[in-house]
Amino acid sequence: MSESDSFSPFDQKFGMEDSISVNEPSLNYDSKRDFTSLDAWKKARDVKLFFYNQVLPKLPVEEKYNLGSQIRDSGVSATANIAEGYGRFHYKEGVQFYRISRASIYELKDHLISCLDFRYIDKELFNKGIDLIETAKQVLNGYIQFVKKQI
Repeated sequence: MSESDSFSPFDQKFGMEDSISVNEPSLNYDSKRDFTSLDAWKKARDVKLFFYNQVLPKLPVEEKYNLGSQIRDSGVSATANIAEGYGRFHYKEGVQFYRISRASIYELKDHLISCLDFRYIDKELFNKGIDLIETAKQVLNGYIQFVKKQI
């Protein structure tokens, strides 16, 4: 078999048989280190779980598909956008997803205020949620600044 036989017809047609194939080394890959190892994702997850476990059960039935649905959407969005941003190849692209995550966390803050205003939750639960939200925002803002410096 000649050297040209090891290339596809596409490679041969477009002169790609001279191109170099690069195999990424797997020595530095750590399967335990992905978006779930990010403090920003962990803090956003804490917020999401707080809403799912402590706020949503307190909503009246008539809010199940209104406020409840919006809380579920923004809670999942907060963590999912960090995960998606982490999976992007370019830092700049990832930052856009981290900003969307931050917006979802702000949205959850508004929903928490609404829950207090409508007397679905008490002040103690509200304060606990605000603390979690503010911590998540600070950590995520720090991560965004770190990633922007990589650009």
